[in-house]
Amino acid sequence: MQTLFHKVWDLHAVRTLPSGQTQLFVGLHLVHEVTSPQAFDMIRQQGWSVAYPERTFATVDHIVPTRAQTRPFIDLTAEEMTTALERSCREFGIQLWAPGRKGAEHQGIVHVIGPELGLTQPGMTIACGDSHTSTHGALGAIAFGIGTSQVRDVLASQCLALDPLKVRRIDLTGRLAPGVYAKDVILTIIRRLGVNGGGGFAYEYGGPTIDAMSIEERMTICNMSIEGGARVGYVNPDETTFAYLEGRPFAPAGAAFDRAVSWWRQMASSPDARYDDRVSFDASAIEPTVTWGINPGQSVGIGEAIAGSADREALEFMGFEAGQLVAGTPIDVAFIGSCTNGRLSDLEEAARVVRGRTVATSVKALVVPGSQSVSRAAEARGLPEIFRAAGFEWRGAGCSMCLAMNPDRLEGRQICASSSNRNFKGRQGSPTGRTLLMSPAMVAAAAVTGRVTDVRNMLS
Repeated sequence: MQTLFHKVWDLHAVRTLPSGQTQLFVGLHLVHEVTSPQAFDMIRQQGWSVAYPERTFATVDHIVPTRAQTRPFIDLTAEEMTTALERSCREFGIQLWAPGRKGAEHQGIVHVIGPELGLTQPGMTIACGDSHTSTHGALGAIAFGIGTSQVRDVLASQCLALDPLKVRRIDLTGRLAPGVYAKDVILTIIRRLGVNGGGGFAYEYGGPTIDAMSIEERMTICNMSIEGGARVGYVNPDETTFAYLEGRPFAPAGAAFDRAVSWWRQMASSPDARYDDRVSFDASAIEPTVTWGINPGQSVGIGEAIAGSADREALEFMGFEAGQLVAGTPIDVAFIGSCTNGRLSDLEEAARVVRGRTVATSVKALVVPGSQSVSRAAEARGLPEIFRAAGFEWRGAGCSMCLAMNPDRLEGRQICASSSNRNFKGRQGSPTGRTLLMSPAMVAAAAVTGRVTDVRNMLS
C-alpha cells in the first residue's frame, strides 16, 4: 500500500531526529561550481573529509561560457570558479567533468548528465545544490534540491535532515495533440495547482499520458515540479525507464542489470497505494502554453487571453494588459536550452520547425545543448547545420541564458522566448528583461516569425 516515495524514504531513513525530521542517507550527490565552493571551504575549516567521495560527482555548468570553452576561460570569474572546483575535487577524490580536462566529453548541465550517464537510477535518493534536482525523479528516484549548508552536510556525512512529505498523485489521461509537448503539460499543471500548491508535497505523475512519454519528456515535467512548490516530483519506473538505462556507463550491466530491474520494479508505487491528495488532467485539452507574467504559474494557452483578474504587478512589469493575447507579442531573443529542455529530443523538435526557414532579422537566437553528449548526438543528426542555416547560434554545453550567470544575458527591456524554467524578474540577466516560457518548438516558431506564434500552424 506504499507509494514509491515512502518505499524509498523508509529504505534510506537512518533515524528520526529530536526535531522530528528524518536523517536520510543520500545515495547520489551531484555538485557544480556555484553552490559547492563555500561547502568545501566549510569542510576544510572543520578539518573534515568527504564521507563517501565515490558517491559524489561534479560538473561545470552554471557559469561556464557557451561561446568558447577553451581553457583558460576568457571570463575570469568562470575560470576561477572552475579552478576552485577542480582543486576541491582533486583534494577530496571526487570525479569531475569539466572543459579542458580528462572526461570533458561528459561535461554538461548536472541534471542532463546524471541520467544520460546512468548515475540516476530508480529507488535512489539524490541531492544536488540546485533547485531543479527534481528532474531525476523521471527515472523513479527521490531527488532533492538543497542549499549550500546542506551540500556541506552531504559531503561530510552523506546524510540530510529532512521533513517527511505528503504525496499528491497527478493523473494525466488523453493523447497530446501535435504541437503540444511536456512543457505545455507542466505549465498547465502549475497554472491549475499554483506555484505554492505543492508545498509539503511530493508529486507523483502517472496515468496513460505519462506512461506514453519518453524519459526526456518525463524529465521536463519532473524538472518543473519545484516551480509548483513541490519538494519532489517523480514517475514510477517502468519498461521505458529500464530501456533508457540499459547500456549507460554507470548503470549495472549483464546479470547485474537484470537483478537491478527486478528490484526497481518493486520500488514502484503499489497498485493500492494511498495518497494524501489526487488530481487529474485531460491532456487532450491542453494547447501550446506561454507564460505572460513573472512566475511560471502565470500562463495562458496560445489562443487564450490574459484573465481580467491577472496580477497587476506582473502585467505592469511585462507590459501586458488584462484581456490581451500573448500570441503576436514581438520577441527580441530566442533561447533553446536549459536542464528543462536542452536534450536531444527538444533540439530535434525545434529543428523540425526551423528547417527551411530563417530567423527574423529582429531576433537573436541561441541553441545551447544540455551536455557534450547531446551536442555530439545532435551533430551526428545534422542539427547544428539546420539551426545555423536558419540563423541560430550553436553554442557549447551549459546553463547559458536560463539564469545568466555567464555572458549569455538579456539587455534592457528585451523580451525572450525561452525554453527554460523560470521567468522571475531579472532571471535572464537584465533587471528589466522579460521572459516568456514555452516549449522548444514554440521558441523556434517565435524565432522565425519574430513574435509569439502557435507552432501548430507551422508543423507539416
